[in-house]
Amino acid sequence: MTMELSVGQVAERSGVAVSALHFYESKGLIHSLRTAGNQRRYSRDTLRRIAIIRVAQRVGMPLATIREALDTLPDSRVPTRSDWSRLSATWKDELEQRIANLTLMRDTLDQCIGCGCLSIDRCRLANPDDTWGDQGAGAQRWAAALQQAKPRRRAKLPA
Repeated sequence: MTMELSVGQVAERSGVAVSALHFYESKGLIHSLRTAGNQRRYSRDTLRRIAIIRVAQRVGMPLATIREALDTLPDSRVPTRSDWSRLSATWKDELEQRIANLTLMRDTLDQCIGCGCLSIDRCRLANPDDTWGDQGAGAQRWAAALQQAKPRRRAKLPA
């Protein structure tokens, strides 16, 4: 049984398109070796790494955050259950913040008229007490208002 897989084998086994594998590799999420004929070959642990990438993407984790997490794993070893527990624990704060923001949006969306001005005195979603009204109108203020309302903490990965 060979320890290395071709790009086609990895695509078939992981359910990820070859173009996605090339993209993941270009972003430093997975790594391949080259044969004498310049063909990509992946170690078997790449399949587990791809599974981690797909789950993390599904919950909205940015690729840079996923790469940082994968960089903490030893090379050429299949990530274990304990590796996954450690990685996923570092993402919990960020996911909780996303859930809080989405809940706030869901619960206050009926107050939004969708104009993006954010200077309405009734906007509980992103402009409580019309705090942005003095600085002008504009939808670009919405994200900043959410950040100001609930600062996001980023967990550091344990070594």
